[in-house]
Amino acid sequence: MKPLTRLTLAAAFVCLNNPAARAALPEDVARALRAGNIPETAVSLWVAPPESGKPLWSHRSDTPRNPASVMKLLTSLASLELLGPAWTWKTEVLTRGTLSAGVLEGDLILRGGGDPFLTWDRLGGLLRDVRSRGVREIHGDIVLDRSLFALPQHDPAAFDGRAVRAYNAAPDALAVNFNAITLRINPRADGGIDAVPTLPFAGLQIDNGLRAQAGDSCPSWRDLVAPEISAKGETINIRLPGRFPTACGEKMLNLAAPDPVLMANGVIRAIWQELGGRFSGQVRSAPTPADANLLTSWQSPPLADALRETDKYSNNLMARQIFLSLALPDATTPATLEAATARLRSWMPTRGLDPQQWVIENGSGLSRQERATAAQLGTLLRAAWASPRMPEFVAAQPVIGIDGTMKKRLPGTPVAGRGYVKTGTLDGVKSAAGYLLDARGRWIAFAWLINHPNADAGDAALEALLTRLYAAD
Repeated sequence: MKPLTRLTLAAAFVCLNNPAARAALPEDVARALRAGNIPETAVSLWVAPPESGKPLWSHRSDTPRNPASVMKLLTSLASLELLGPAWTWKTEVLTRGTLSAGVLEGDLILRGGGDPFLTWDRLGGLLRDVRSRGVREIHGDIVLDRSLFALPQHDPAAFDGRAVRAYNAAPDALAVNFNAITLRINPRADGGIDAVPTLPFAGLQIDNGLRAQAGDSCPSWRDLVAPEISAKGETINIRLPGRFPTACGEKMLNLAAPDPVLMANGVIRAIWQELGGRFSGQVRSAPTPADANLLTSWQSPPLADALRETDKYSNNLMARQIFLSLALPDATTPATLEAATARLRSWMPTRGLDPQQWVIENGSGLSRQERATAAQLGTLLRAAWASPRMPEFVAAQPVIGIDGTMKKRLPGTPVAGRGYVKTGTLDGVKSAAGYLLDARGRWIAFAWLINHPNADAGDAALEALLTRLYAAD
């Protein structure tokens, strides 16, 4: 007897579950939606074997809806196929002037390459390399060349009025540490609340007025902390006027820097001083002069690694940086959103996707305009399953009950560890899409979209859906 192949398993799955797609939602899923006051008309579902065959469920799957961060799946597969999993971003250091006896009489230039993962410690490694090449003192400026991306003026409050939230940080060709400052918030035994930066940063002032809030629960602590961030000259001031529930324990508060240049300035000055370097000039933004000489360069981790950070933890800035990078290969002009979108749209039909059924703004899902259908997301999942880049694509997604945004979903249940699921959340939006290995050892692909004011109550329905798909009955 021949062993069953993936294709025959898929065919058996279709036969066992009725070859005609079911328009009705599973009853336990519908029951969870009713409990959350979410009408079925606000929900789309597509379920099918990932290889081929008719959908097993198809509920309003052709209705365009906001996918939130599930949009990152499109950016992820496109970047893996168009750039390649080994693609890296290069940050270059150049000098203008003369270097003698450790003293640079002139400017040190950092030319950004669009690295989405230039964390403060990685930037520190680059600056340590500069020191090892004989630069001790800079008698000029540190120039930031951010010209690789040509972007419109960024308003961090435009999306939802929460300018301090890290997810609203601006993409940039030289984005240091996701353009975000992280504070460790921790209750003390004496009843006070500590707020300490986790990265070196010169010119950072913290006005910590946090008061402890007693109780056994940990509510929306970020809103209770009520952080404010402002800039004056080269100084960034963070004010924390609110309360912090002691039941929350230690938490990390990520705040968007007011400006990418100020962010880079604070980190570079602090690290350069830690390395024993001297510098009294300005940190400013300007293109690289034609007479500059390359000193060294720093490569990012490969795209496949960057995508694991992007998708598992739904990092919007990283997704936007990767999306813009679609316009970089063979480009003779700076990358723009328009150029990245055009390249993405020209690739989509090669994978069976209909560009007309997608609204694309920035490729991250942090958008009120982006749209997709559950059926098109299903087509995307099937294209990824058949792609040579399938292993990297799947490995970048959160694992049910194990890590990323799915870590707290169904842990300790039979479903935990058996699915790779990208989630999305916005006000009025809950979404999920990915792959699940059912109880009979068959892979299932699914896409799930809720667009409704009560979408926040849809988590139970998603867990009911995952449980139902796993049971395979």
